[in-house]
Amino acid sequence: MSSDLERFERILLREGPALRRLALAYGRTAADAEDLFQEICLALWRALPSFRGECSERTFAFRIGHNRGLTFRSRRRPDPAPLDHDLRDRAPGPETLATAAAERERLLGAIQRLPEGHRQVVLLSLEGLSHADIAEVLGITENNVAVRLSRARRALKDLLAAEGGSR
Repeated sequence: MSSDLERFERILLREGPALRRLALAYGRTAADAEDLFQEICLALWRALPSFRGECSERTFAFRIGHNRGLTFRSRRRPDPAPLDHDLRDRAPGPETLATAAAERERLLGAIQRLPEGHRQVVLLSLEGLSHADIAEVLGITENNVAVRLSRARRALKDLLAAEGGSR
């Protein structure tokens, strides 16, 4: 059991920030995101004894995170709500930092409005997973990942342009 605990702590230390961002993308409010993150951690802990090493620990953690995110989303109302104001970066700083925070918020809002399949590949791509890893997490082909990612980028561009201020 000690090795499972050590592995769990190691995975959370390394992948915890990315799993929190994943939870934030699936949650509608900061409280939702925190609840989902706790669900992801619990699911990861429960799944560790059955981890056989057929994929990387990172891929394993993201697969669990996305599965929990999908389940979490299915229990919520279907229409995305506006971002919770508590999610905004309120750290004081130069105008460039404020502009960057606003852009991140716009992007997160646009990502949340993407169809599920597009949102999944975008989130995993933003976390630095390769097409092969994304394919393994989602159970699709690498070619399908590339197609979904291309369509998702186009959809994001359209969503941001519709809001105005796209670059």
